[in-house]
Amino acid sequence: MSLVELLARADARGLAASGLACLDRCLPLLGADDDALRPLWASLTADGAEWGTQLAAVRAVLPPDPADGTADGAGPAVLARRMLDAAPATGSDEEALRAWADDCSGAALHVHHLLDHPGKPDEGAQVLAEHRAGRTDGMTPLVEAELRRQTTILELLAGHGPAGLRQAVEISAEGRRVLRAVVSRQARGAA
Repeated sequence: MSLVELLARADARGLAASGLACLDRCLPLLGADDDALRPLWASLTADGAEWGTQLAAVRAVLPPDPADGTADGAGPAVLARRMLDAAPATGSDEEALRAWADDCSGAALHVHHLLDHPGKPDEGAQVLAEHRAGRTDGMTPLVEAELRRQTTILELLAGHGPAGLRQAVEISAEGRRVLRAVVSRQARGAA
């Protein structure tokens, strides 16, 4: 099943977890602590009632306007911050969560694409949309791994419900380590 189909079938908790996981993997771009999103994960593990309060607290501690050195303001760090800024205020509004999770999915793939091709022209959203719909030829390794993580998390949550959250957090942590290594390697290469 494609990522688009999995997102269409996900429930509110799965959608919130999917969007949050995409944001979680992009935290290194915001200079954030690995545990910055822990309160939001904890809210999902419970009943989600604290989502709005925890979201406001997370937004307050992360830099509001990351500088990513791009002229058009659409670099990886800006895309990551936009994911956080667009998060719905409630963890139970399924329509808002579906739109957010879908946007986060595309943004996270775009971030990974930009990091796979630093300094090269962007191929655009159409190619990434095709990957999300199931056409995987021509994917770069970083984008392919991100797509796989997104798909795995949605499958886990669909198959295991709230019990799948722990594994979703672990998968996101692995992706965050990979992204942190890529960013670090690129910073060393630029120095």
